[in-house]
Amino acid sequence: MLRDELKRENRTKNSTQKCLYVYDKAVTDYAFWNNQIEHGNLMISVLKENSVATFVESIHFDTSHELNTGIESYSTYENNGIRFSIVNYRDPETKKLHRFITTLPGSINPGTIAMLYFKRWTIEKAFNNSKSNLKETKAWSSDNNSLKNQMRLTAMSYNLLRTVEELSKIQDPELIHPSDKKYTEDLEKRQQAAKKRGGFVNPLFFNERIARISSYTIRAVQNAIMTGKSLSSFINALVAKLVPRVNQVGEH
Repeated sequence: MLRDELKRENRTKNSTQKCLYVYDKAVTDYAFWNNQIEHGNLMISVLKENSVATFVESIHFDTSHELNTGIESYSTYENNGIRFSIVNYRDPETKKLHRFITTLPGSINPGTIAMLYFKRWTIEKAFNNSKSNLKETKAWSSDNNSLKNQMRLTAMSYNLLRTVEELSKIQDPELIHPSDKKYTEDLEKRQQAAKKRGGFVNPLFFNERIARISSYTIRAVQNAIMTGKSLSSFINALVAKLVPRVNQVGEH
């Protein structure tokens, strides 16, 4: 959904494809932020507690859209001539206020911006797979080209494994991966606890997610390569490991 929003924005401005960076607040300041704006980079981070900025204007957004659950305000602020957008999001589960700063255009839903920051740790699961399962714990060489090739081969291996696991998941819509079942069951427990406190879990957390690639999938691919098994045979083996879908509540 965010991809579609960004595509529309890029078509409007006739600009080239850009990357989106989700940064930890520890590495940002207004000078850094201004540099990102000047280079046209798309950024999201958390606003530091001691940040000082002047309100400029509110940015219109659809308050009834599910994507914007928990959004209290979406506004343009300024500091020493540097303009940026700030999203105030109050988690309906914990009631905690989160303030996000971004260079994304005002056409992007503020709820999408908040959720992207919360989802940033998904990349850590990819790093974990690379280090633990692919054994990429050290550089092959200090040569820059060697390092680039190592990164490319690691990314290609990861993408192959990810493709295989996702293919196995779509063979039967009534079945899900065991880790997805556990995640959903944990969400349901959080939902019930939140309801007792008068809150609810943001429904966006019940959407599909990218989970860590299972060790079983990785071993199955390794064995298939070594034994020459066909794609369909080890996909079927992965499907056999899937479990019935949990009846999700996800309502508030």
